[in-house]
Amino acid sequence: MLYAPLFLWIGVIFLLSSGSGSTAATSRIIRPLLEFLFPAASEGSLQLMHFYIRKTAHFTEYAVLGYWALKAFTRTAAEWLRNHFYISAFAVVIIVASLDEFNQRFISSRTGSVWDVLLDISGGLFAIVVWFIVSRYKNRV
Repeated sequence: MLYAPLFLWIGVIFLLSSGSGSTAATSRIIRPLLEFLFPAASEGSLQLMHFYIRKTAHFTEYAVLGYWALKAFTRTAAEWLRNHFYISAFAVVIIVASLDEFNQRFISSRTGSVWDVLLDISGGLFAIVVWFIVSRYKNRV
């Protein structure tokens, strides 16, 4: 049960990595919403907003991955993981981000990008740094 949220979230990431998470697929949901919220927006503006929404989703999904990895590794019975939970969580983020983008290279509606790997890693690192800061603050209080 301890690792269930982590593994479920990795499954969500790989589901979103499939064709169902492609630009064309997400535009069926995001595009009408953007057109409703910004009826006077130009085509270029709508495409740019869609791009930024997708990149924000990359960052966020990996921040969540970092959180679930930290949560699992701080409570695990495996002593090495518990003692090195920051490194372990960061390693999970790097591995999943790399595999995710590698996988996308084999899906015709997706493209694998090193820049997306870096964005994904930065999302996971953000969660790890926030966890570190919050835990240090809690220990002082």
